Amino acid sequence: MTPVTVITGASAGIGRELARVFAGNGHALVLVARREARLNELAAEIAAAGHPKPLVLAVDLALPGATARIGEALAARALEPQYIVNNAGFGLVGRAAEIDRGEQLGMIDLNMRVLTDLSLGFVDSLARHRGGILNVASIAGVMPGPGSAVYYASKAFVLSLSEALHQEFAPRGIRVTCLCPGPVASEFQARAGIVEAEPPWALAVSAERVAAEGYRGLMRGRRVVVPGWACKLLFALMPRIVPRLVLLARLEARQVGRLGRR
Repeated sequence: MTPVTVITGASAGIGRELARVFAGNGHALVLVARREARLNELAAEIAAAGHPKPLVLAVDLALPGATARIGEALAARALEPQYIVNNAGFGLVGRAAEIDRGEQLGMIDLNMRVLTDLSLGFVDSLARHRGGILNVASIAGVMPGPGSAVYYASKAFVLSLSEALHQEFAPRGIRVTCLCPGPVASEFQARAGIVEAEPPWALAVSAERVAAEGYRGLMRGRRVVVPGWACKLLFALMPRIVPRLVLLARLEARQVGRLGRR
């Protein structure tokens, strides 16, 4: 069986940049997302750069059995995962009681259930190839998120799960790294309903840099990677030094303000 790197949410943003970084470092890729045309464009670009052309799998990860379908598609081509990159996910901004409940439950399903399924679904293969898992979370995972409550909670789950699996899987030779970027200008903002086009300058880190640091961290076996000095400070210090009530109020004002209304 040929080892491959499976990247979800590869059609845009950080996922697309991760595909470019992995391909540039010699990895054979399997690109997974719903938008097949976007994936085919990226696969053609990677092949034109002299790398093996990635396999494209147009899969809606939110549908039941998505992980099994990915596994079957790989097995049919004598492929198996060496690395799993769980990048697929989305956020919603607004007060929880005012956002469509079905959308919020769908966010839980994709951000948490699907990521867990893929993280646990190929453990034997990852161990055989001494590979690993890169889970994309957020600095949101270390703080509460009024104004984006379910999204922040989902990323706290990803961070907690990834750190635990980092410890559990180490004896099997499997690296697990949690990538926790701050806000990155991408299609994520539009999907979340955010008015602002660019993140605050102090926190701004490009998708290219996030992908490069995430890849290096995974290859070095790091537990958590936080790109950007300002984001590192927020990740490490804000939940510890800012009183919880102050933090809650500031985050709510920030998040609701991003909708362009109060």
